[in-house]
Amino acid sequence: MSDPKKRILEAALRAFSRYGVKRTSMGDIAQEAGIARQTLYKTFRSKDDILCAYIRAYTEDVVARIEADLAETQGLGAQLDVVFDRMTVAGFDLVRATPNAQDIEDGFDEGSRAELEIAAQRFQAVIANVLMPHRAALKEAGTSPERLAEFIQRSARAAKGYAKNREHLLQQLETLKQLCSQAAKA
Repeated sequence: MSDPKKRILEAALRAFSRYGVKRTSMGDIAQEAGIARQTLYKTFRSKDDILCAYIRAYTEDVVARIEADLAETQGLGAQLDVVFDRMTVAGFDLVRATPNAQDIEDGFDEGSRAELEIAAQRFQAVIANVLMPHRAALKEAGTSPERLAEFIQRSARAAKGYAKNREHLLQQLETLKQLCSQAAKA
């Protein structure tokens, strides 16, 4: 991603965090980025384009960090810890540190929701790769790496949304990890 786009996305996140998506104007984003509105519109057509680009960039960054960490991590439990830490816990911490986080989520429209689903599929693919060495045990348990990966990703996302606090989230993820380890006989 080019530096100007990255600067705009960072500025947009600051503005969205401060005002919420619905109350943030393209002018607010341009001002936060220190650029003219015309320059902003040449780069992004709308706030939703900005949200979609941010979701893509965030997802690619997180996936790259997960894959780098997984290359140095052995054992299913430890690998799931890496995935949960980067995919779920870091996002939970980010949302909790953002005053208008719910407003940001409420500001997602059809395009950004579709981008979130693409991100979910990227995370599912990473999890399926982690589970692939255990496919025989998973088949014996009546599932597959892909089906279990979808379940893990969606369950972790739900846990993030409903956790009472960080400790509760970590407990939920630990339970999910234990269930996966049992199914994989790892």
